[in-house]
Amino acid sequence: MTLHLSADQLLTTTRSVRKRLDLDRPVERSVVEECLEIALQAPTGSNRQGWHWVVVEDAETKAAIAEIYRSNFWEYRDAPGPTFTPGDARAQQARRVADSADSLADNFERVPMMLIPCIRGRLDDADVSEQAGAWGSILPAVWSFMLALRERGLGSAWTTLHLPNDGERRVAELLGIPFERVTQAGLFPIAYTIGTDFRPARRRPLADVLHWDAW
Repeated sequence: MTLHLSADQLLTTTRSVRKRLDLDRPVERSVVEECLEIALQAPTGSNRQGWHWVVVEDAETKAAIAEIYRSNFWEYRDAPGPTFTPGDARAQQARRVADSADSLADNFERVPMMLIPCIRGRLDDADVSEQAGAWGSILPAVWSFMLALRERGLGSAWTTLHLPNDGERRVAELLGIPFERVTQAGLFPIAYTIGTDFRPARRRPLADVLHWDAW
């Protein structure tokens, strides 16, 4: 089943979904594979297609990954956050975003599936050009995957907090990912959404962030 969204609707309503993930409804492998087939059409530097996709269904493994995520999440959550000027829409949304993130952290192991996209190579000591090329070879594919999920009534959220404090290495060992040769790009919950009526988010005005010819 697809929602038959237009391209503009799809691009403007694909949200980071946390509280509205249906934790009790199973997700079919065939749907995830269909979304990944679409993701593989994304551009990739020099057509290397150096990506790999690790999907986790096993309950014990999900619980172990969720615990690694939580150990870093609460440290990040308790750190001082960004400050916004009065009237900034981001300040008004901060509490809601924090509550949503808390909910995902509390329930991460309950999601039907987790996805860890990977890219060949280590970026620890890479210069900015190498990093830009590597991320540019995996992030468009991940975004395509999230758009494909949305079109099929599923959702996800882009998280990276399983990576700090040696978390990436621990997850690599848990899943058999060759840590010395492969970089993990994130951790994505996969679930059907509770309802599909997502709307465009409030964003900063284009005039605040647009520069013509110079900064």
